[in-house]
Amino acid sequence: MNDTLSNSAVLSAYRARTPGSAALAREAASLFPSGITHDSRHLEPYGVYVARAAGPHKWDVDGNRYVDYYGGHGALLLGHGHPAVTAAVAAALAEGTHFGASHPRELAWARAVQRLVPSAERVRFTSSGTEATLMAVRLSRAFTGRPVLLRFQGHFHGWHDHMAAGYTNHYDGSATPGVLAEVAAQSILIPPNDLPALKAALARGDIAAAILEPTGSSFGQVPIDAAFLHELRRLTEEAGTLLIMDEVVTGFRASKGGAQAAYGVRPDLCSFAKILAGGLPGAAVAGRKDVLDRLDFAVAARTGQEKIQHQGTFNANPISAAAGTAALTTIAETDAAEAAAAIGAALRDAVNAVFAEEAVGWGMYGTFSGFHTFLGAPGVTVQPGAFVPETQPMAVLKSQPAVLSHKLRLALLVNGVDTNGRIGGFVSATHTADDVAHTAAAFREAVRMLRAEGELVVRS
Repeated sequence: MNDTLSNSAVLSAYRARTPGSAALAREAASLFPSGITHDSRHLEPYGVYVARAAGPHKWDVDGNRYVDYYGGHGALLLGHGHPAVTAAVAAALAEGTHFGASHPRELAWARAVQRLVPSAERVRFTSSGTEATLMAVRLSRAFTGRPVLLRFQGHFHGWHDHMAAGYTNHYDGSATPGVLAEVAAQSILIPPNDLPALKAALARGDIAAAILEPTGSSFGQVPIDAAFLHELRRLTEEAGTLLIMDEVVTGFRASKGGAQAAYGVRPDLCSFAKILAGGLPGAAVAGRKDVLDRLDFAVAARTGQEKIQHQGTFNANPISAAAGTAALTTIAETDAAEAAAAIGAALRDAVNAVFAEEAVGWGMYGTFSGFHTFLGAPGVTVQPGAFVPETQPMAVLKSQPAVLSHKLRLALLVNGVDTNGRIGGFVSATHTADDVAHTAAAFREAVRMLRAEGELVVRS
């Protein structure tokens, strides 16, 4: 454990509150590497173990309630246990979990996607967002006959070999452990919002596709300029390069039709997961029919082109299909996305007011139903409520003070709020004004706890 935590009152308060989680973490350490099943759940001395959840809240094994902004890693726009989703899952479960055959629910799920997504001429289901971006890359290379993938530094597209570099390190695109250098060399990374670098990359003539998170790295932690997004679409079209929008996070959250509908930019391919499956495992790649035709048996036979093979034991699993159809139908027929965005804006305003009143040089920012907390940087002056992330380079926005952010997250948990490790998160349509008030109060108390430990300096 970090030595700076050894005598921390914040740490002591966290341990006192979570003895049940501590016991389970000790057991997990003998079962899993680092005792966890997902890298983002790494937290010293241990993370909370959750027993149940409902709406915008969850309860750990010690009975502590949290306002939940982890949101199932962004999957739960409708909150935990939405009645339409749980009813659909129960009905599907009673009929069988796996048929090894096509079934009516997969058609309903695909129609629900097409109802919302402007570019979804065809849909192919997978089991995870990682699989969806992998399929999009393979389709792009087969369709264009070009080898190279263009990516943006800091953008996350899953953990397969083509995406392993450039998210939190290896921004030069060099191979990460376990990835062949020859594979890594077929992806190039450029800075986000860098138009000259984009033009130079496309001028190579060997770029099969450009892929990005359309609101910017980590749901806009490092925002993408809307004008750049439109220019990216124009330039890729001119270059014969496909545009892949990774909408695993933004899909159905930035708007009912995702970021592509919100910004009016039509990609050639897009990937979905999370909200797509109503909080269950499930994902898809969607887009142009002529591109997805590379998966089609009849088209391959007619054209003589070798078909791309695609298996997947749990592709369009009936339980996930039921949950996804129910979730997407609810989103289509209600104001869930808009309601979550409105509460997100209220949350950012309320927390920024706390930062101003407590005289800390921090700022909370974000778009739609997401938020990020900027904890300051050398030479950067922050006026809470007026922080403009676009004025800062990616390295500044991505580099949180390690000890401070760690203690802040623990202090928020002590005060009943769960964010991700970046002190950011996702707002659901079930969060209320009371949750916003509770969260603002939790940030206030967390600031005071950190100040008592000498972690903060009052702004002049």
